[in-house]
Amino acid sequence: MMNNLFSIFDPSTNILNLPLNWISTFIGLMFIPYSFWFIPNRHTIIWNFISNKLHNEFKTLLGNNGFKGSTFIFISLFFFILFNNFLGLFPYIFTSTSHLTISLSISLSLWLSFMIYGWINNTQHMFIHMIPQGTPTILMPFMVLIETISNIIRPGTLAVRLTANMIAGHLLLTLLSNTETSMSNYLLFILIFIQILLLILESAVAVIQAYVITILSTLYSSEVN
Repeated sequence: MMNNLFSIFDPSTNILNLPLNWISTFIGLMFIPYSFWFIPNRHTIIWNFISNKLHNEFKTLLGNNGFKGSTFIFISLFFFILFNNFLGLFPYIFTSTSHLTISLSISLSLWLSFMIYGWINNTQHMFIHMIPQGTPTILMPFMVLIETISNIIRPGTLAVRLTANMIAGHLLLTLLSNTETSMSNYLLFILIFIQILLLILESAVAVIQAYVITILSTLYSSEVN
């Protein structure tokens, strides 16, 4: 029995007080060496197709000022988040992206690297970016304050967006599954059908959230150049 509804998100599996649920985050690394021995098939063709599409899109967002190869950072981020989102849909596997420990670590490290690079190398551009073009002189101090606050909360909004969307779907599936013991047979079939639809929706959310986080991170990086 669960102590409370949110206990399904607790990393409670451990051996010798070492949490094992976080190991699911690194399962994808096990498949990388084997992928070099695969004969090209539909799986690799689809994977390369997605990677090329993401590369072209991120390259367009970064513009001409972006460094060569910087798109691969965001492509790797997309696949990392996507893998962990999908992994959490399987039974008895811990969803690491539903915790702020993972999502905030990713967003905060990216944001700090963008800010440090921007303020050191493009200080004037960073100051100009804080005041939108055409702002009246009397409103400039307020615009600087607003832009500063909106810039500071960016890593938090990225992390909370990913965590909240992952938790919401899992909680809904858990709530529905806990009501099946008191249902009749025909209502049980309806509940299973609803859960299948929710699982499909959660699969779509896993892709969309990975894409949204990566796109926003790319846009934030393009602002410091």
